Amino acid sequence: MAFVKAQKTRAYFKRFQVKFKRRRAGKTDYRARIRLINQDKNKYSTPKYRFVVRFTNKDITAQIISATIAGDIVLAAAYSHELPRYGLEVGLTNYAAAYCTGLLLARRVLKILNMDEEYEGNVEATGEDYSVEPAESRRPFRALLDVGLVRTTTGNRVFGALKGALDGGLDIPHSEKRFAGFKKDDKQLDAEVHRKYLYGGHVAAYMRTLMEDEPDKYQSHFSEYIKRGIDADGIEGLYKKVHAAIRADPTVVKSDKPAPKEHKRFNLKRLTYEQRKAKLIERLNALNSAGGDDDEDDE
Repeated sequence: MAFVKAQKTRAYFKRFQVKFKRRRAGKTDYRARIRLINQDKNKYSTPKYRFVVRFTNKDITAQIISATIAGDIVLAAAYSHELPRYGLEVGLTNYAAAYCTGLLLARRVLKILNMDEEYEGNVEATGEDYSVEPAESRRPFRALLDVGLVRTTTGNRVFGALKGALDGGLDIPHSEKRFAGFKKDDKQLDAEVHRKYLYGGHVAAYMRTLMEDEPDKYQSHFSEYIKRGIDADGIEGLYKKVHAAIRADPTVVKSDKPAPKEHKRFNLKRLTYEQRKAKLIERLNALNSAGGDDDEDDE
């Protein structure tokens, strides 16, 4: 039996719909995005804010964003590379650093909106679930958690940032089921385990384990900690100071790094018509002179 090869006809390609660029690149989940940004018609263009958290190998980005037809607008942003200003110079991508970044963004956006005194949030990180209570004058600032393409497993760092934003005074719909320390069998959050993660206790425990079992690996793995004199016993105190410093001054500080005088250029500069013409004449003259030299050699 002969099989006929199915060919895609011209009609198929004429009707082919190319997916969005960020979908092709695997950057945006548009199914999730449309549910986060859809706003009721009777809200009359009231912004619908998202608490967006993204992770890279060396940084954590937290932003408050609203969507418009013209594009997304960022109300405020905070980054873990700002944390050295508050006293945290190492471990800028772990669960505890994510909490600090979320806390920094929450306090920053509330200060921008003059709501920081009204909504102080949970001043001490106890590890227990916390939801902000509405004040008499105005409601708390509400945002929806946008995790992007992250797999939302229990204890994921994105929920550390969420916990920081909640303790900072933002109103974000959530469940305690995804915080570190939630036990599926008991169906409740172990606040002590969660508190350990918020203050870097899991890092301290790993430091102690390596110090006893593999001293050489400890020296290389925690070299930056050792250089700054941070040991396993001092990590919790360090994070407490960082939390207090963030609450004291969450404002953005502009970089004092001078702007480059000359921008680096990696592609060829576009020539004008006159420059191209002069270059062509120069090349022709060079060819003619080379041809003249060859004729003299033949003679």
